[in-house]
Amino acid sequence: MSAHSDERLQANVDHVVSLLHRNDMVEALVHAQKQPRQELVESIVHRQQLAALQSKLRRMHFADLAHVLEVLPLEERGVVWSLLADPIRAEALLEVNDAVRGQLIDSTPPEELLRAVAGCDADDLAYLREELPADVFAQAMEGLADADRHWVSTSMSYAEDSVGHLMSREIVTVTALQTIGEAIVGLRSHAKLPHNTDKIFVLDARGALSGVLFLEDLLLEDPARSIAEAQRKSVVSFKPEDSAADAALAFERYDLTSAPVVNARGKLLGRLSIDELMDYLHDEAHEDVLNIAGLMDEEDLFANLRSAIRNRWLWLFVNLITAFIASQVIDAFSDAIGQLVALAALMPIVASVGGNTGNQTTALVVRGLAMNQISLVNLGPILRKELSVALVSGLFWGGVVGLFAGLIYHQLALSVVIAVALLLNLVVAALTGVLVPFALHRFGRDPAMGASVLLTFTTDSMGFLIFLGLASHFLI
Repeated sequence: MSAHSDERLQANVDHVVSLLHRNDMVEALVHAQKQPRQELVESIVHRQQLAALQSKLRRMHFADLAHVLEVLPLEERGVVWSLLADPIRAEALLEVNDAVRGQLIDSTPPEELLRAVAGCDADDLAYLREELPADVFAQAMEGLADADRHWVSTSMSYAEDSVGHLMSREIVTVTALQTIGEAIVGLRSHAKLPHNTDKIFVLDARGALSGVLFLEDLLLEDPARSIAEAQRKSVVSFKPEDSAADAALAFERYDLTSAPVVNARGKLLGRLSIDELMDYLHDEAHEDVLNIAGLMDEEDLFANLRSAIRNRWLWLFVNLITAFIASQVIDAFSDAIGQLVALAALMPIVASVGGNTGNQTTALVVRGLAMNQISLVNLGPILRKELSVALVSGLFWGGVVGLFAGLIYHQLALSVVIAVALLLNLVVAALTGVLVPFALHRFGRDPAMGASVLLTFTTDSMGFLIFLGLASHFLI
């Protein structure tokens, strides 16, 4: 998003907020002025202020409206939501984040919600299925044609992170028996082409995918030439069961805008476009950020206290347990710390540097797993490389820390102990940073979720254990 777009979006937010605040201020002033027919005057003023706000909202793009809904507190969000027309409500529901979407759906009466989603097409209704109340979804499905209902049911049968869940049925096809000129005439019969249409799909006599024809081919080829000759046979296609993450990598690798989705027999089922994949990748990246921070689900900025606590407490509990274990490691060496107070001052250095090193390794491994660059085949070389980096870093920075410890405490043995402890903890951090995300991935878990907690626990506990253990053996 450009700086100009950011400024325009913020200007829209500021304008809506100012109208909301002006509405409250004007109504408060009118209410304070006691006059004949007070209730009627207040009602007229209220409608006038809301009309000004509604006029502003009507001029905004639905994507900007979604952003406004996300940044407003619950009460003001409710006012804006109540002023939106049903078709705009549906568009906004598709654009807002999961947490705000859930809050809006929960706060909207079922009959109003049904009016809002009644105009959704099959793709949009399938997208909203998980959040909509069952009765509202069922009634909305009744308003669809049989083919549309079948499409929604089919889309729902695939996993959320699969190509089948993301694909659209908006496709443009021609047959291999047609000519270029006939295909152009056929395209002109469409009211509009699906968004991001860069190619049309060619079907053979059996209805299976035969190839693709790019729009530039239609413009440049001889109209009399047959599509069978002009089509491109080399096609990047996907099956509905394929991973959406793998499809995203293929889109990047082959610079795709859209791609066909086919079944095992080659029958064309739908189309996957860059729009759906961008939304998917955005959601996945957002989820990874939340998982790394220890949040279970996406959280509304203005969520109520109960839901916010429920979303955060599990990983806080896990952190508490791991911190307690680390404290017990320290307690086991309380006598050594009592005899040499310098140990208490130096041991956080070992844990901190180990944690930072592990985080760097974890970030690289999680990224490699997300891009399908790491498997059992190359795990060994990656592990050796990270261990080599840890050894070199440990020797250098261990020497630096040991030098400063010697200058401060004037104990050569203490300098050697902390240098060796730092080196060993960096090795532990490298091992943990590679193996923990990889193990989570192998067991079908998100490698970003929980890796940082386990890494911190390991580098803290092992750092304290190594440093205090060496100190107890050689210094006390």
